Amino acid sequence: MKISARNQIKGIIKSVTKGQTTSHVQIEVGGTIITASITNEAVDDLKLTPGQSAYAVIKASDVMVAVD
Repeated sequence: MKISARNQIKGIIKSVTKGQTTSHVQIEVGGTIITASITNEAVDDLKLTPGQSAYAVIKASDVMVAVD
C-alpha cells in the first residue's frame, strides 16, 4: 500500500480497547505511546491485536506547539 501522508510512524500495538462504537489503539514507538481512536469496525477489518506491527499515520492541517 502507498499513502500520501508523510507522517508514518511504525510501532507495535500495545493494546486495543473497544468501547460501544469506538476503539482506542495504543501503538508503542521507541518507548512512547501514540493512541488512535478508530471505529470498532476498522479494528475488526484490520484484525488488530496486541504485539502486531502497525503504523500510526498522522495527517493534520494544524500542528500545535506547547512548552512548560
